[in-house]
Amino acid sequence: MTEQQLGFGIDIGGSGMKAATVNISTGELVSDRFRIDTPQPATPEAMAVVLNELVAHHQWAGPIGVAFPAVVRHGVVGSAANIDKSWIDVDADALFSESSGLDVHMLNDADAAGIAEMRFGAGAGRKGVVMMLTFGTGIGSGLFIDGVLVPNTELGHLELDGVDAESRAAAKARDREDLSWSDWAKRVERYLLHVEALFSPDLFIVGGGASKKSHKWLPEIDIATEIVPAQMANNSGIVGAALAISER
Repeated sequence: MTEQQLGFGIDIGGSGMKAATVNISTGELVSDRFRIDTPQPATPEAMAVVLNELVAHHQWAGPIGVAFPAVVRHGVVGSAANIDKSWIDVDADALFSESSGLDVHMLNDADAAGIAEMRFGAGAGRKGVVMMLTFGTGIGSGLFIDGVLVPNTELGHLELDGVDAESRAAAKARDREDLSWSDWAKRVERYLLHVEALFSPDLFIVGGGASKKSHKWLPEIDIATEIVPAQMANNSGIVGAALAISER
């Protein structure tokens, strides 16, 4: 395997920061997926320390792609729905690059997951409008038109029934309100119908924590658009981030 085929991705979530070395030609991890708890509070400085620990664990010395749960425009964080508010307006590319001494490129976590799915997973070879939706702590979204990413759509924050859609339809809402899979599926269906009406996609790919048990709720979703579970599982953010930095 040549060095050019290797990339390094980090997937930052509300509870954990995970990293691995990736064969970017195949999407396979070629190292262990090493995880460290996300520091609390999850401030930029505290997370930079953990990022350096992840890099040191893998003895990585090249560019780094980072999937991040926020809007990221040209490396600058533009939202903080599920992370510490001190991240707003921080140039995360610059912060992490300076901290690690390596070239770091940030992107939205659902965008990263979508990149992996479009290259190696459920969206491989699909044209038209494809939407990746991740159901976890919130609802993340990645929008692709003929395979090209439209970044930072953040469709979990669409207003539905007077509230942020993710407050009722994220996987966290099912846990918080102790909903049955069937009752939660009704909420997800309502959300998907709303997104369907706005974007008329050709395909929905559903990922995130809830996708691991898609057999419990996906058959209950009745919409016009084709909908399939993600195939890359917990590796999608890492793989997509590694791809993004390798092709930057």
